[in-house]
Amino acid sequence: MLLRGRRPSLLVGVIVTVVLVGVCTGLVFPLKRVTTVSSLGVVYLLGVVIVSAYWGLWFGVAMSVLSAAAFNFFHLPPVGRFTIADSRNWVALGAFLVVAVATSTVSELARARAAEAERRRAEADLTAEMAQVLLARAGVKDALVPIGRRLADVFGLAWVSISLGEQGGDARREAIPLLADGRRVGTLLIPAGLRPNVTARLREWLVPALAAVLELALERERLVAETVQTEALRRSDAVKTAVLRTVSHDLRSPLTAMVAAGAAVRAPEVTLAERDELGGLVVEEGARLSRLIENLLDLSRLEAQAAAPQPVECSVEEVIDAALAAQPSDAVFDVRIDPALGSVRADFMQVERALANLMENATRHSNGTPVVVRARAAGERVVIRVVDRGAGIPRVEQERIFQPFYRAPGGAGEAHAGSGLGLAIAKGFIEINGGRIAVESTPGQGASFVVELPLVGETGG
Repeated sequence: MLLRGRRPSLLVGVIVTVVLVGVCTGLVFPLKRVTTVSSLGVVYLLGVVIVSAYWGLWFGVAMSVLSAAAFNFFHLPPVGRFTIADSRNWVALGAFLVVAVATSTVSELARARAAEAERRRAEADLTAEMAQVLLARAGVKDALVPIGRRLADVFGLAWVSISLGEQGGDARREAIPLLADGRRVGTLLIPAGLRPNVTARLREWLVPALAAVLELALERERLVAETVQTEALRRSDAVKTAVLRTVSHDLRSPLTAMVAAGAAVRAPEVTLAERDELGGLVVEEGARLSRLIENLLDLSRLEAQAAAPQPVECSVEEVIDAALAAQPSDAVFDVRIDPALGSVRADFMQVERALANLMENATRHSNGTPVVVRARAAGERVVIRVVDRGAGIPRVEQERIFQPFYRAPGGAGEAHAGSGLGLAIAKGFIEINGGRIAVESTPGQGASFVVELPLVGETGG
């Protein structure tokens, strides 16, 4: 700590030097009674070591000269004069002066080496800190600002900035390129007009260390991005495979029925009534196939954010009537609409498709009972409910049923099981028109799908 600490002020050094010379001179007086005076010059070396360690070589040399002068004046005969009567004392005084200067030099070298070791330790710590900040952040750019602040604190600068791109210097700032293996990975910007030793230190150790760490962080970011992209592609392929399997099954069923019915119609033994029944089957399966294709197209437009609504003022009653008209002729509905219900501003076709999908879903699970449809105003919004009397939806399934291609357990075994697209499309169309959709259900007591849309003059939540 003595060698690594900051040097005290020069005034303090002068005072301490004079005081130590006086103290050492005073210590020699009692020691002369027990030994020869020529051997007591070593007492002054203690002061020389202290002064050299704190204030450096030149203060040590000054302390050595003052000590030699004091030793000569106060202790070497003739006392009280700067002359020496005995030639042997000249040798002792010269030897003392040489040893004192050598001691000062050694102390200065030790201090310099300690300072160099401390500087290298601080540089290593700073490099490790930069690496930790760069590698801990999700993005390299996010770490450059705190690193710049840290470098400014360490070097005592007003500011330090790091850029990933190539930047040029000007009258206010100096640009130092950050090169790794001959490739530029960024630019270090520092205030212009710094002391040459500060700029040299920055260029000698900070720039290579920062460039190496920055290159490593950029490489890590690239590898992470590639990993994420690879994982996303893998998941996308898995999803595509699952979608293709589902869609191929849903497409194959009506096509198989239509081909079988068409082949049967051509048989000569088929009666007129049977031909009529087979023709109806072809029409029904064709309509089912058409709805599936339309749902696929709607879903692709929604997921590509290409289904921008064309809002117009439309009657809720007209939208519900259009949705009812798209249902099978054998479906039964119990419809009640508030006569005083106002209009909504939305895309008529999209809202109609959403309600039609909800009604089709409710019909499929109603077990032959009428599907209840209700519409009323609730504050600034219209609330439309589509209720079935089916088995209901467990709470854990109520969020998942709006996901594309998801089918609740048990649905796959039902006749004409849905494709898993209708509810996802209904949710998408309602939400892009400023509305909300939710399901309320208790297992064993049916399900109620609730649609909210803003009335004319209001905005959706």
